[in-house]
Amino acid sequence: MAMRLDHGEDELEEVHGINVTPFIDVMLVLLIIFMVAAPLATVDIAVDLPSSNAEQREPPNKPIYLTLKSDLSLAIGDATVARSDLGHALDTASGGNKDERIFLRADRSVPYGEVMTVMNELRAARYLKVALVGLEVRQAK
Repeated sequence: MAMRLDHGEDELEEVHGINVTPFIDVMLVLLIIFMVAAPLATVDIAVDLPSSNAEQREPPNKPIYLTLKSDLSLAIGDATVARSDLGHALDTASGGNKDERIFLRADRSVPYGEVMTVMNELRAARYLKVALVGLEVRQAK
């Protein structure tokens, strides 16, 4: 009786795949870092925002000023406008040009939520270029 004890070659085969274990380890470490850092990035502090001291730019020839008064009424220029007619009044003031910049100014006593409501109404009317107007503060040199 003859027996063969040869089980093939002694060399190991090369694995042609990518070892993803180190990649998964790095991703888990990054996940933990972001989970720790994300709550630190949020701020729950009451803020009294200051006036702007940015350099003044030349306004356009005929700017469109939308004013949010302290009684929450709206005005374009000097004319009072109902909120339901805001889109039509802006179309009239801008000549239908939706790319016209709208200068939004609001009374200091108006809640921030109301300013955002007006900005959402501007977005709904397809006026996406909105500039917020504030008092200019000049610093002594």
